[in-house]
Amino acid sequence: MSVYADIIVNIASLDKSFQYLVPEELVDQVEIGTAVSIPFGNGRRLREGYVIGLSHEPKVEPERIKEIGGIQTRNISIESRLIRLAAWMRRTYGSTMQAALTAVLPVRRRTKAQSRLQDPQEEPAEKEEPALSDEQRRALDTIRAEWEGRDRPVLLQGVTGSGKTLIYMELAEEVLAQGRQAVILIPEIALSWQTVRRFRRRFGSRVSVMNSRMSQGERYEQFERMRRGEASIVIGPRSALFAPFASTGLIVIDEEQEPSFRSETMPRYDSREVALFRGKEEGAHVLFGSATPSTDSYYRAQTGEYALVRLSGRYGEAELPDVQIVDMREEQKSGNFTLISRPLEDAVRRCLADGGQTMLFLNRRGFSSVHTCQTCGYVLRCRHCNVSLTLHTNGKLVCHYCGYQTSLPGQCPSCGSPHIQGFRYGTEKVERDVRALFPQARILRMDADTTRHKNDYTQILGQFARHEADILIGTQMIVKGHDFPDVTMVGVLAADLSLFANDYRSQERTYQLLVQAVGRSGRGARRGGAIIQTMHPEHDVIRQAVRQDYEGFYEEEITGRELAGYPPAEQLLAVHGSSEDGEQLEKAMKALRSFLLREKREEDLIGPAPEPVGKKKDIWLEALYVRGNSAEELVRLRMLAEKYIAINSGFHKIRFGYELNP
Repeated sequence: MSVYADIIVNIASLDKSFQYLVPEELVDQVEIGTAVSIPFGNGRRLREGYVIGLSHEPKVEPERIKEIGGIQTRNISIESRLIRLAAWMRRTYGSTMQAALTAVLPVRRRTKAQSRLQDPQEEPAEKEEPALSDEQRRALDTIRAEWEGRDRPVLLQGVTGSGKTLIYMELAEEVLAQGRQAVILIPEIALSWQTVRRFRRRFGSRVSVMNSRMSQGERYEQFERMRRGEASIVIGPRSALFAPFASTGLIVIDEEQEPSFRSETMPRYDSREVALFRGKEEGAHVLFGSATPSTDSYYRAQTGEYALVRLSGRYGEAELPDVQIVDMREEQKSGNFTLISRPLEDAVRRCLADGGQTMLFLNRRGFSSVHTCQTCGYVLRCRHCNVSLTLHTNGKLVCHYCGYQTSLPGQCPSCGSPHIQGFRYGTEKVERDVRALFPQARILRMDADTTRHKNDYTQILGQFARHEADILIGTQMIVKGHDFPDVTMVGVLAADLSLFANDYRSQERTYQLLVQAVGRSGRGARRGGAIIQTMHPEHDVIRQAVRQDYEGFYEEEITGRELAGYPPAEQLLAVHGSSEDGEQLEKAMKALRSFLLREKREEDLIGPAPEPVGKKKDIWLEALYVRGNSAEELVRLRMLAEKYIAINSGFHKIRFGYELNP
């Protein structure tokens, strides 16, 4: 049977491929990513191309299809490796090959903008990097020994302020000395500010920077710097993982627990899994770093798939902050209905008087879906799934996992109070309250509204680092990874809001946010403090975060996951459907569920049900969840579902996306 190859000729134009016949003598040698010579154009001039697909079906009359001229015998090119990576992502996560290629390969766009390296402006004077502590040296020796032996991925668990970044730089230095390159992934643009400064100070122009605020032209220029060997280290979010390095030797994912390492567009890939695949393919070491590891990664460390290395103390003489819990129910009983408790107000006043800085973190993760009693803190949750219910436009409270519905009650089922509502506070309101309380204080706010432009992150964080402001107010972007030595007070507002979000990972993410927030305080010479404000001071997750008891939190969390059948105890596939026709979408998702019941038990299928936001811009959204024993099983089921969808006309108006272990 004849074999045909889909081939792209121009890497900068991924939406155009050409089909060629694979000669019989080359069938066993041609695979996705193979660089081949092909006759191209009327003159049949030989051009280099890359195979992006193989099939037995010709797209036109077979006699019109030209034959591949030969295989490029030089070393495997950077493009070949990245195309193979795209093919793996397509198979694993489900998407078109073009979507996978677009995620992996840079596309040139004409632009007048010149490439800018996103240098922080007006940086404060910098000191030299400190020497390694004894604990850091032991951690480095353990990592080196692991990579010289079993060579497993390493999970570096270090408390906030323990100096994980210094270890990343030491390992990058060793990799560069071997003539190889390093990829350093960070979860958000805001985190790049200090990380880039430290790496540039040590490695100079060998550091390239990627972020989502760059234009296509700027991103392409940075990729070209890497391809030409002018840059040996890249720092950035997910897209930096696809750096076109000739010999990648190290991949670091800092703050590996962050959900932003998961793509929300097709293909919906997990950067950690892609890093593991690329590391294995290219012989690169993989290091995950976090003060609060994801349950998934810690589970792998416990089962021996990853090596676990710990940093238990802060660098230098710094101590972990003193943490106080404030019960906001008592504040309301005493007549205070703002988000600033009296103990927090007093603590901020003392901090200002001592010349210190304060960070106020408003925990708004999951805020739109949580309905609580403003008197006692009772949360309206699904009776079947133990997640919060989402209020839909029809007035119904809906569980986005199983579809359970109920009406919004007129009074609290627990205490009878009529004050049940969604969370309505924002950072602007917090800023107004803080300015009223501390009129002499210099205040900055950092959220989506104040960081609309490319350099806003740098400007705000730079001002705060230079102590041009006394108080920084913000959402989760201010509490991850930043190191401000003068911050001696952190206030966490609405700490438990994310605790009841409609997500099975809500307790994990709350623990992580609280520990990260508290960890911003007391990183300099003076010991810091933190105040966690909550309506649920007795909750285990709140108390575990105060104690920084990760092991205690993990044991409870993994037990719950095992009982409920959620990752990492079991594997989970999310099937996301969307359509302008809500009725047709509902029918299609139910039909898909019926099809999957041929392969799975009733209890392995959850839903379909509306997404947390069931309608966006006149597009209806639903999800169906499938449990499985392994990722391989779920990939097989997804491929069966794709075939079923392709041959049934009732699905033609429905768009589908897939996500492993969402």
